Amino acid sequence: MFNPVFKRSVILFIALVSFIVCTAQIKTIDQRVDSVLKLMTLEEKAGQMNQYNGPWAATGPLTNDNNLLSQIKDGKVGSMLNVTGVARTKELQQLAMQSRLKIPLLFGQDVIHGYRTIFPIPLGEAASWDIPAMEQSARIAATEAAAVGVHWTFAPMVDIARDPRWGRVMEGAGEDPYLGSLIATARVKGFQGKGFGNTDGLMACAKHFAAYGAAVGGRDYNSVDMSLRQLHEVYLPPFKAAAEAGAATFMNSFNDLNGIPATGNKYLQRDILKGEWKFKGFVVSDWGSVGEMINHGFSKDNYEAAMQAVNAGSDMDMESRSYIKHLAALVKEGKVKMNVIDDAVRRILKKKFEMGLFDDPYKYSNEEREKAQWNNAEHIKVARDISRKSIVLLKNEKQLLPLSKQTKKIALIGPFAKAKADNNGFWSYDWPDDTARISSLWEGVQRKLSAASEIVYAKGCNINDSSTAGFTEAVAVAKEADIVIISVGEARDMSGEAKSRSNIHLPGVQEKLIKAVMNAGKPVVVLISAGRPLIFNWTADNAPAILYTWWLGTEAGNAIADVLFGDYNPSGKLPMTFPRTEGQIPIYYNHYNTGRPAKNDSDLHYVSAFTDLPNSPKFPFGYGLSYTKFDYSNIRLSKAQFKPGEKIEAMVTVHNNGNYDGEEVVQLYIRDITGSVVRPVKELKGFQKITLKKGETKEVRFTISVNDLRFYNDKLQYIYEPGQFKLFIGGSSNDVKEVNFQLTK
Repeated sequence: MFNPVFKRSVILFIALVSFIVCTAQIKTIDQRVDSVLKLMTLEEKAGQMNQYNGPWAATGPLTNDNNLLSQIKDGKVGSMLNVTGVARTKELQQLAMQSRLKIPLLFGQDVIHGYRTIFPIPLGEAASWDIPAMEQSARIAATEAAAVGVHWTFAPMVDIARDPRWGRVMEGAGEDPYLGSLIATARVKGFQGKGFGNTDGLMACAKHFAAYGAAVGGRDYNSVDMSLRQLHEVYLPPFKAAAEAGAATFMNSFNDLNGIPATGNKYLQRDILKGEWKFKGFVVSDWGSVGEMINHGFSKDNYEAAMQAVNAGSDMDMESRSYIKHLAALVKEGKVKMNVIDDAVRRILKKKFEMGLFDDPYKYSNEEREKAQWNNAEHIKVARDISRKSIVLLKNEKQLLPLSKQTKKIALIGPFAKAKADNNGFWSYDWPDDTARISSLWEGVQRKLSAASEIVYAKGCNINDSSTAGFTEAVAVAKEADIVIISVGEARDMSGEAKSRSNIHLPGVQEKLIKAVMNAGKPVVVLISAGRPLIFNWTADNAPAILYTWWLGTEAGNAIADVLFGDYNPSGKLPMTFPRTEGQIPIYYNHYNTGRPAKNDSDLHYVSAFTDLPNSPKFPFGYGLSYTKFDYSNIRLSKAQFKPGEKIEAMVTVHNNGNYDGEEVVQLYIRDITGSVVRPVKELKGFQKITLKKGETKEVRFTISVNDLRFYNDKLQYIYEPGQFKLFIGGSSNDVKEVNFQLTK
């Protein structure tokens, strides 16, 4: 046997050698970057900071270049987006290898919620509150995209969003900075996998920096005006989490922030990101956003826009052509310092070295790997599991759900009953075999029912027009069925970029269809597929059972059927507040109390309230039902007060008092009762997703330290203050037990 002391010495020696080797490797990359940089002309440096769209597809206003291929050969392009597939990436990389210095191209792509296998939209995944599952879906998306030659994804989007009129809520994690930060970390780790250079991972890109989700009126690309304290407390935490998780890149946003376009915002990019946070990756503009500073009225022309953007810290220009046309002149005329250019190019080159592209430019373009990942059966299984975890049960009167697989006749009604492509939602890919790959609700239900069961169908109406011609057939079909399932929602292009809506009610006559069918007198289950919180008050008040199914992707139909028939007990919780009407927007759970808070929804006597509707939302943040019932005990604290440097433990017992095994997201909120600045009525500070068998009881414990009590004061200092606090634990933001504790000096 080894002597223990000798064994420890060997382990320490190996660790020291590993550290030295890793350190030497980092230095070697830095040295290699510098050696390339010294060889580059100013024009070639500007080329590395220039990104073009591929010649085959576009995700923005396409600007064609007749000499695109020659520019690549001349070393005037550093990156391409929307170029996928081994053949295409190889073709363009071969052109880059004809340039003077043979600097490889980076290929970027919007891999937002899957590539070949489409997962639920990010907002839907956020409803799972399952952090490991979200990391796994990003891991799979990266594996599939990297297999076709992609190096870099423009995800995750980590914008906090409190306004469901904004179409891009579907790309993010909702309204809460704590939950959003955990999801940002998970998705960065999932995309980047074991680290740069592994052929099953991508470079991540945290976007949109910053505060894009607070666009005025929920109108996409609109201005943002907020206090710096709100910026730091609500909108920046997920970005900081992404940076700390090692995100390779950041993307700036289209909006101006307090009058300064984010693309030209030095405070965001140099002072915070590259300064305070010490971010070592590079910043890419959003599509054309450098040139769009002219429209903002911030830049008089592309020459000035290029100067302002690069000096502010924007390293790569996506599609505006401002850098490639003007950077060299700006340096020669003394408007931009050479060290600014060198810093940007060094950041870009370093990522290319870390990805291994200088050693093998075709490293990610491998036909065997592309073929192996094209139809990966394991990925489909994971997608089905994450999809069903994302479904939120909003209502279930008289335990209508789950349905019996022996039901004699089920009517499937609505424009989504047989939908395929709409299940994928916005920011997804269309493949020629999607008709066979995407599971529809019809197919999912069909696979569950016994041979003696029958399904009848009526479309009823279209998604977004005024025709009620199909109502008669739908009602007739409903009358002959034992159970009616109505599937409604948004078409896949109704939520997403440039898809802001002033009216977020169920589109068209879909809610009228629900009313008509319910008049048939049969038990009705309503399914809602959408990319944002919608308003459906009549349905919410009258339909006995409602499942919010988002856009679930490739396995949508199978996942929904798993939930409908009880093969999976729904556990999703809302990551955004659902309003009663647009007049309540913006609406979010962690609001301030005001000097005249309403005691309840009926209190209207000179308090902060609406006179024509309740203050409360239709469905609150963190809300979601189960087929079983979870009972919470009173909260127990390890002690009623504690000092800085100490910790306090909060305990609650959760009992499954229903008839099904199930999962519950146990949520912890804290309120600082009195502060030097006003504090929210509640702030999410922790949660645990637990599994309880029927009749089982578990104790859930949370540990609280002063770090959970910190906030930004009026001087932007991140502090905690002694005083009284409330602690809440429960199954949603408005269904909690509470207890008081004190932080002493």
